[in-house]
Amino acid sequence: MRREFSSDLALLAARLLIAILFLAGAAQKFLSPGDAMALLAMQNLPQALVWPALIVNAVAGVMLVLGVRIRPLALLLAAYCGATSFFHLIPDDPWQMSIFVKNWSITGGCLALAVAGSGRLALLPDKAIAPPR
Repeated sequence: MRREFSSDLALLAARLLIAILFLAGAAQKFLSPGDAMALLAMQNLPQALVWPALIVNAVAGVMLVLGVRIRPLALLLAAYCGATSFFHLIPDDPWQMSIFVKNWSITGGCLALAVAGSGRLALLPDKAIAPPR
């Protein structure tokens, strides 16, 4: 029982730590959309895409905090982080390269959450996956 609770606490901590990144990303896009718009413009994409990205970040952050549909959300976020990492693939800019690497690290964390699920400390806990035989 104690080991299960420890696992649940670790999964809650993982969800909250990843949620902080997405909620902070939403706040940054809301408070200073020009930064994200500049990256979109560099890729010849519509700058208005900052607003759907803000919504994705905010909704994902809230879902992670609450523990709602974590497995499918985590897979979606892994794909989102992998795809958006390429906006930061600017080899001459060390700061952007660190964000590029950070996005791939978050992708790994999201993939781990997709396998582990929400844990029991969630509004809608994921069902346990039966271990392989």
